[in-house]
Amino acid sequence: MRVERVVPGRPLPGRLHGAVLEGSVLARDLVVGGERWPKGRRLTAADLGALAADPEGPSITLLVPEPGDVHEDDAGLRLAAAVSGGDRGLAVRGPVQSRVDLVATLAGVVVVRTAALDRLNRVDSLEVFTVADGRIVGPGDLVASAKVAPHLVAGSLLAAGERIAGSGGPIVRVRPFRPARLAVLVKERIGSDARVRFEEAIRTRAAGLGATVTRIHYVADDAAAVTTALRDAVRGPGRASIVLTAGGASTDPADSFFAAVDALGGVVVRHGAPAHPGSMLWLARVGRTAVLGLPSCGAYSKATAADLLLPLLVAGFPPTAATVARLAHGGILDRTQRYRFPAYAHDLDAPDG
Repeated sequence: MRVERVVPGRPLPGRLHGAVLEGSVLARDLVVGGERWPKGRRLTAADLGALAADPEGPSITLLVPEPGDVHEDDAGLRLAAAVSGGDRGLAVRGPVQSRVDLVATLAGVVVVRTAALDRLNRVDSLEVFTVADGRIVGPGDLVASAKVAPHLVAGSLLAAGERIAGSGGPIVRVRPFRPARLAVLVKERIGSDARVRFEEAIRTRAAGLGATVTRIHYVADDAAAVTTALRDAVRGPGRASIVLTAGGASTDPADSFFAAVDALGGVVVRHGAPAHPGSMLWLARVGRTAVLGLPSCGAYSKATAADLLLPLLVAGFPPTAATVARLAHGGILDRTQRYRFPAYAHDLDAPDG
């Protein structure tokens, strides 16, 4: 990039002519003939003619591109394409004031490769910023933005950022919710009014994630009965992809839910979640089905770590300790963290800290 100073209404210096300056960029806002020209404007031959015909204009700074230089709008578009990697869950919006946004095209969970994002933003002049990893989004929600600081950026710097973004998959993407089938096993005796509220809460959660509740089964606190109910839920052509449980004693290794998981060849992958509230949550895997446990029906009236873990499972994250570990960053689920929850949980009770 080369910097040139010109005075409207005066002849151009001998080294300059219209062909040289065509495509140059304004470094500041300017008013020409009563019209406001914003900084970053790329000048056409007609623009240069208007400048030459305006004897009242002030001296201005023009940024003249050199081979390889890229205008900020084009750079933002290239950066946005690089960090999204063509992910179908994202669409480009803009540029507006040289900022290019990536917005969600579907409902799901935002996944950000934060280490790669850090590396990219160490390249001078490149700017990519996102919502938090794990954020629940719907169609039209802002997910990330890309831009560059100067009006013209060296192509070599932009290419360096694109190389970082192109290594290891998209830096940012939306992992969509899948049409999950949810079964619910309840090991509690609850009255009719409480049962109605509980079942409404379950169906609200499922609907908010695009999932379907296939059954809500109330079962006796007996290992054989729970094993039979769990077997029916996780096997056969109508098997559930996720089983939610209520009424278990998460700190009792002999609880009938744990006995049923073991009897069916499953494994408990995590006791508790690194979040608050969440220490009573547990996660197991039986065959291809995830089993997510909460201690009581009453817990479903509150926003807890389960409302962060369930969306991950619906979005196809595996029922593993690594998936649960994703909850730790931002896991103090007080009222300031409501944005982390799916929309259905925004109005649920939350702890003070």
